[in-house]
Amino acid sequence: MTILPFLTAGWIFLVGVYGMVTSRDIIHAVGCLAVAQSSTYVLLLTVGYRRGGIAPYFTDTPLRTRTVDPVVQALALTDVVVGATVTALLLALAVQIRKRHGTVDPDALTGLKG
Repeated sequence: MTILPFLTAGWIFLVGVYGMVTSRDIIHAVGCLAVAQSSTYVLLLTVGYRRGGIAPYFTDTPLRTRTVDPVVQALALTDVVVGATVTALLLALAVQIRKRHGTVDPDALTGLKG
């Protein structure tokens, strides 16, 4: 197994985190969070990959045949759905912040008001 996919996942994560730390806009921070979260797709698919493996759902597959791990594939699919849901929720909150406060700059937002 090569280390390149793990390094790629780490690089994607660091790019997303750097974008979140340096962001001056809530919308940009949500986008960077989505980028950082997408590194988990690469990581999960790297863990579940088997060279020469086939899909495990065929019933006529002989025993001792190399197959890819279906659990990791299901986790990656679940990760995509959760990531899309969280991104949509955060963008809806950003729209509400823009309506109430007139800005999406985190530094311009004040504390909670009763």
